[in-house]
Amino acid sequence: MFIKIRRDTLIILILAFILILSGQLMTYMAYASSNGTGNGVAISGVIIKGNDIVPTDSIRSNIANTGFRSGSYIRGDTLVTTKQSLPLNEAITNAQQAAVATTIPGTTIKPIVAADVQVDKETGLVTVTVVEDFSQINVNGTVV
Repeated sequence: MFIKIRRDTLIILILAFILILSGQLMTYMAYASSNGTGNGVAISGVIIKGNDIVPTDSIRSNIANTGFRSGSYIRGDTLVTTKQSLPLNEAITNAQQAAVATTIPGTTIKPIVAADVQVDKETGLVTVTVVEDFSQINVNGTVV
């Protein structure tokens, strides 16, 4: 029933566990306390609000395609990605258009009629609020 472990083996295992746990904690604290890259504030995440049917992963991937993804950062009023740098207001407009263009996966139905993208320049957090409207959906050229 019981596993016999010597006292010195148990002490070594407990010390190893404490070292691993403290290393992970120090890594997390170092990441959490950093306020961004050396160049600006890194994009820390995308929050999606207001969706019922369209999956958040679909909206998040479309927003990431416009430049709001990990590896990008905000320097002043400019969004800098790995491929280009563009004004932040233009990037926000592109993100709004990409959110509205998001379809239900497997279909061509676009239920999102409006999107509001807000970027916090201090934390790098992107908040996307979408409005879905199913009263006027265009399916195969006809309004349902």
